[in-house]
Amino acid sequence: MANILEKFFNDAPHLRRVGNAMQLIVDGKPFIVLGGEVHNSSSSSLAYMEPIWPRLVSLNLNTVLLPISWELIEPEEGKFDFALVDGLIEGARRRDLKVIFLWFGTWKNAVSSYTPAWVKTDLKRFPRAQDERGRNLNSISCFSRNALEADSRAFRLLMRHIREFDEKEHTVIMMQVENEVGLLGSSRDHNPMAEEEFAKPVPEELIEYLKANEKSLNPYLRCIWEKSGRRTSENWREIFGFGADEVFMAWHFARYVDSVAAAGKAEYPIPMYVNAWLGPSAYKYEEGRPGEYPSGGPVARMLDIWRAAAPHIDIISPDIYREDFTSVCCEYARLDNPLFIPETVRDERSAAYVFYAIGQHDTIGFSPFGIDSIIEPEKHPLSESYKILSGMMPIIAKYQGTGQMVSFVDDGTYGYNHTISFWRVGRVRVRGFSCELGDYQLRISFLRELSERARVVSPGILHECRVPAAGLIIAVKNDEYIVAGINFMLRFLPKDNFSSNVEILWVDEGTFKNGLWIPERRLNGDETGHGTYLLFDEKPRVRIAKVYSYPHLP
Repeated sequence: MANILEKFFNDAPHLRRVGNAMQLIVDGKPFIVLGGEVHNSSSSSLAYMEPIWPRLVSLNLNTVLLPISWELIEPEEGKFDFALVDGLIEGARRRDLKVIFLWFGTWKNAVSSYTPAWVKTDLKRFPRAQDERGRNLNSISCFSRNALEADSRAFRLLMRHIREFDEKEHTVIMMQVENEVGLLGSSRDHNPMAEEEFAKPVPEELIEYLKANEKSLNPYLRCIWEKSGRRTSENWREIFGFGADEVFMAWHFARYVDSVAAAGKAEYPIPMYVNAWLGPSAYKYEEGRPGEYPSGGPVARMLDIWRAAAPHIDIISPDIYREDFTSVCCEYARLDNPLFIPETVRDERSAAYVFYAIGQHDTIGFSPFGIDSIIEPEKHPLSESYKILSGMMPIIAKYQGTGQMVSFVDDGTYGYNHTISFWRVGRVRVRGFSCELGDYQLRISFLRELSERARVVSPGILHECRVPAAGLIIAVKNDEYIVAGINFMLRFLPKDNFSSNVEILWVDEGTFKNGLWIPERRLNGDETGHGTYLLFDEKPRVRIAKVYSYPHLP
């Protein structure tokens, strides 16, 4: 029996390191989530989901993120009902979709609104967190042993049921444990249980982690620890100073969530993650105080604390609604933390953001929130981006972690680095950047400014660049590139800018299907600036380009 269970667990979805990347493995193959998360209450009813499923398919998703709330599976203590869970899994199977369940247990958006009524109403057994005045907050205290045991039991039985129901199909590929945990309204919990813990010495486990990872700690955490002289044997305030409240809450929230995850993994050890309501950056000064955002949540400043306290959590994921999308990705994409984006905007920007996340950070997956609000999916640019990337998945997986793939998105953080001359528009100063890949320097220019100038010169031009510039480029050889994306111009230059002439030998446009290239047309002449550039317009496309160079003089 033990051997059978071991084989089953080895076949279940899991994470695997490949080079410098971490991949999600499903049924023995790398799997990248092209997902969408439905609204919080949509998956509470199978009937409500029925008209939503076809729209998800039309968006070319391969995975849907579905909330499952504690109150619905255990409405009475000890009485469990998994009919909703089974129906959602079956609904996804009929549409050939994978599922990631979101466990709305003790916390959702830093409050306890999805707990069963028998938990909410028994404040003696399940005490609330309190602010500095001793007032109860709308959040169960993470110091409640009773809440931890009840939540862990419910999650453990949920994971047992999912294993028994899904052990052959592997429809469910990951689990989110709780949702955007942390404390709002106070920088830390002042419940008497919390006050007792706050007066105790900092746990030795955390001190050992800090000492072992001193050089790699994020600047914020390193700064507050250094201000105490790197003390190792005092209480929270003496060691972490002005940051003590948030570090204290991060440690205890993480320990709570880790215990819930451990209970579930004992039944079915598929990858599990937590998601973060973002706080200030860990690398630069930004406004925001703990309690205004969820104090103790897995924000960038607290990543190291969560890593030390929650070994059963595989991924700490950012919910990105900020404008500086690339900066947030860079903070969360670490060697010990593969990037997974479970929530982000669902407007046109999502069609661009996905290229950057997959190509630049080898992301496990990408998922806009409220995906069921997209009523006409065939008109949404995300459907085209997903269609292109879906066909490329075997190719992308092959090059993850190799250093032969780059990507970008115009999230407003790039400067005006280039001037380009185009047809009758003249010279235009545009934003973009340059990088090296293969044997050449790549000069990427974003088209928004060029499009605006072109519309002034020729008002009939319809190209508006509604979707930000974005792309993914793979060097399959040192002089051959797969290029996919939207709204940018690509030029190939010698690495020193001057030593030789560089031209595009040929360009084929087409599609990938299950990793196999299907050419559609050969581009030349006006479509390539007579061998000088690749121009990507408002419809996402894929092209393969062969580049060569020759000397200026014979």
